[in-house]
Amino acid sequence: QRPGSTNMFQRKRSVSFGGYGWIDKTMLASLKIKKQELLNSTDVTAPERPLSPPLTAPPTMKSAEFFEMLEKMQAPKLEEQRSGSQKHKEDYIPYPSIDEILEKGSPYPLIILPQFGGYWIEDPENLGTPTSSDSSICEEEEENLSPSTYGYKLECKGEARAYRKHFLGKDHLNFYCTASSLGNLILSVKCEETDGTEYLRVILRSKVKTLHERIPLAGFSKLPSIPQIAKAFCDDASGLKFNPVLYPKASQMIVSYDEHEVNNTFKFGVIYQKFRQTQEEELFGNNEESTAFKNFLSFLGDTITLQDFKGFRGGLDVSHGQTGAESVYTVFRDREIMFHVSTKLPFTEGDTQQLQRKRHIGNDIVAIIFQEENTPFVPDMIASNFLHAYIVVQVENPEADNTAYKVSVTAREDVPSFGPPLPSPPVFQKGPEFREFLLTKLINAENACCKSDKFAKLE
Repeated sequence: QRPGSTNMFQRKRSVSFGGYGWIDKTMLASLKIKKQELLNSTDVTAPERPLSPPLTAPPTMKSAEFFEMLEKMQAPKLEEQRSGSQKHKEDYIPYPSIDEILEKGSPYPLIILPQFGGYWIEDPENLGTPTSSDSSICEEEEENLSPSTYGYKLECKGEARAYRKHFLGKDHLNFYCTASSLGNLILSVKCEETDGTEYLRVILRSKVKTLHERIPLAGFSKLPSIPQIAKAFCDDASGLKFNPVLYPKASQMIVSYDEHEVNNTFKFGVIYQKFRQTQEEELFGNNEESTAFKNFLSFLGDTITLQDFKGFRGGLDVSHGQTGAESVYTVFRDREIMFHVSTKLPFTEGDTQQLQRKRHIGNDIVAIIFQEENTPFVPDMIASNFLHAYIVVQVENPEADNTAYKVSVTAREDVPSFGPPLPSPPVFQKGPEFREFLLTKLINAENACCKSDKFAKLE
């Protein structure tokens, strides 16, 4: 279920708000009884009790000091609330464990949620789930996608690549402003025409945000001035003075700034899950590659020799062979992808945890779980601070010409939705369209994970 659904509220037992966090009704009744006992047992009547002196702040205390003191006083209470919420796992009715699911017999779902939640599973039936068209800015949103992409869009910050795509090497003007409440501003302006209609393409940059728009000039009686353009983008930019950028190499500096967060290299884990494997040690202990798994790997990319490999290596050793002899690599829409395949990473005899393998896959953000037979995967099966999303692929009819793949997607609850959306039913025939879907989904998954609260804290 998606986070925020009504089912989540049905899983909690009846509780009441207390002064310091959640208190269930049994505890609340107990506290009331104790309070009454204390009042009855005291020998001092209310009027005879000495009044406590008022707790006032020193007269010289400034407001900043007050808020600092308040924050320090509040900190223990916040810690009590946090620890209290963690202690009350018994206030939740857990999801069925994987052992309970297996006891019921097949067919099994591809993914089951951990007993105490923390993840969501994409629902192909939920047409209201945000998709690539409304969950983020798409790089290709202004142009028709190539037929080879099957309409699957990469979700990324389109403004990061806009200057290189629309301005670099073409007639345009750059302006700067240093006297702004927003800090330094850089404005790029370019006139262009499409199908007989004139447009003004504008990029306005500040330290906190970059805005990119294409404005039709049909509504203007004359070309707007630079201050007018800036004000149209941001009210705080009203009345500012912009000066032209005259430095000869300014365009190269601007494109470097715009693209400093653009990622053209990705690394994803690929984990082989055999029938009825439910433990992390079992997953990382697999050494044999079945024909179905080998076919899937060749479907993902090319098997390359790591020694002296010149492309993106994804943290693998290309000089001394310490991370295995080969791996799987591909280039997809000008992006390099290295797959950390569990069966191709070094196997260490006597190490049940297989730390050599987990060291790489456990530091990836997104991983594929390949299932050859019907066995459920649980997202918390693999202990990792970095892995935030899994795409589970289960092969159907592996030996036949009509091989198909069933797909399910799960991510931590603070990861926003990402496209392309799963079809209903979520089954793909082996072919170029499924590959386009899968690689697009992987890249969009990583971009979405980077927006999560937990991942931001890790950075």
